[in-house]
Amino acid sequence: MSSVLDADIDAVIVTADQISVKIGELAKQIDQDYADREPLLVGVLKGAVMFMSDLARTMSRPSTMEFMAVSSYGSSTTSSGVVRILKDLDRDIAGQHVLIVEDIIDSGLTLSWIKSNLESRKPASVEICTLLRKPDVVKVDIPVKYVGFDIPNEFVVGYGLDYAERYRNLRCVGTLAPHVYE
Repeated sequence: MSSVLDADIDAVIVTADQISVKIGELAKQIDQDYADREPLLVGVLKGAVMFMSDLARTMSRPSTMEFMAVSSYGSSTTSSGVVRILKDLDRDIAGQHVLIVEDIIDSGLTLSWIKSNLESRKPASVEICTLLRKPDVVKVDIPVKYVGFDIPNEFVVGYGLDYAERYRNLRCVGTLAPHVYE
C-alpha cells in the first residue's frame, strides 16, 4: 500500500519487508533470552510506538508495556544531549526486567541518560533494543543487546521516525527528498 507521502521520500534505507523479517528475528531472540522471566517493555515515545507494538505482537512470551517520553531534539534534526522527561513511567519498576525499546540511536546521549535514570529505580535488569543505530555518530559507549539495523549517518523518517511530526506512519525507513526542506 502506498502513501501520498511516498513522493517525499528520496531513498528507502530499510524496506517494510526487511523491518518485518528483522522484528521476527529480534522477537525470537528476546523470547529465548527472557524464557524464565517476563520483560517490561519501555517504549520511548513517540518514535518507538510502531516498533514496540509490532515487536510485542511478534513475541510469543508474555510481556508488559510502559511508555516514557523525553525530549532532546527540540526542533533540530540532531540531538542536543539535554534531556527532559515529558512523560514518566506510570509504575514502579523495582525488581522488573526492563527492556528499553527505542526507534533509533544516534549519539547515544539520550539513551544513556534514560538507561541511567531507569537503573536508579532498582530494576532487576535493564537491556536495550533498537530498530536502528547510526554507529558512525555514537558519542557514548552504551551496550545495546538487540540491534535491528546499522544505518548510515543520514536523517531518516518513517516507521515511527518523523520530520516535523510527519512521516511516522510510513511502513519503510527512508531519507527525505530535498523539496521537503525547501
